[in-house]
Amino acid sequence: MRLLVILLTALLLPKPALAATPEALGLAIAEQAEASDRGWGDLTAALSMTLRNANGVESQRELRVQILEVTGDGDRSLTLFDTPRDIAGTAFLSYTHALTPDDQWLYLPALKRVKRIASANKSGPFMGSEFAYEDLTSDELAKYHYTLLRTDTLEGRAVDVVEQQPQYANSGYTRRVVWLDQAMHQALKIEFYNRGNALLKTLTLSDYAQYLGQYWRASRLHMVNHQSGKETDLVWRDYQFRTGLSLRDFDQNTLKRSR
Repeated sequence: MRLLVILLTALLLPKPALAATPEALGLAIAEQAEASDRGWGDLTAALSMTLRNANGVESQRELRVQILEVTGDGDRSLTLFDTPRDIAGTAFLSYTHALTPDDQWLYLPALKRVKRIASANKSGPFMGSEFAYEDLTSDELAKYHYTLLRTDTLEGRAVDVVEQQPQYANSGYTRRVVWLDQAMHQALKIEFYNRGNALLKTLTLSDYAQYLGQYWRASRLHMVNHQSGKETDLVWRDYQFRTGLSLRDFDQNTLKRSR
């Protein structure tokens, strides 16, 4: 009888709260960021791309982009190059998925053909820039394993520093370290570590503006390759949301007829 009383007392006593693990905290932060950026529908924007080699020599490109939010799957995006003349008409179509390989195609007007980007080549450079093909896909929650490293400040803003380890095949990275703004739930800086776990690139995102009273988008992205010394700047402008895009605007036939 005494043993039974002891057991019942032990079961009824309040239990101390279990401390959340860095992994659980990292996942919770990622879930909050995803939830805060859900429901925008579609967008269009114009971009200026500046390529800069290790000697500081620059070349310019003008692009347009269309992006569609897809419920139950990753975003779809279409990128169109307007200048310079030698690559004008080049179009890039991307279907992001969580763990299954992303579908990506590149239309080359000089060859008048569509080239499929193999999943094993997603770590390659996109059109000579310091952005890889895999950098141009949406960050679906299941793509990474998350660990909160610390809370910190960056340029006076409170941030969560979260390590993201890719869970999809053929990534060129062992991990990314992301500085997430605690108020906007958007990245301010991302470090990319290569397969040898050495720092390969750093992306800085700045000049954020809010759209539709809820969604934050950066106007400037600066990617620097620490190993080659090359840099790429992307300046976004003319964001337009909920323009009426549909899945039909992102099929493979769109690549050849896009101008």
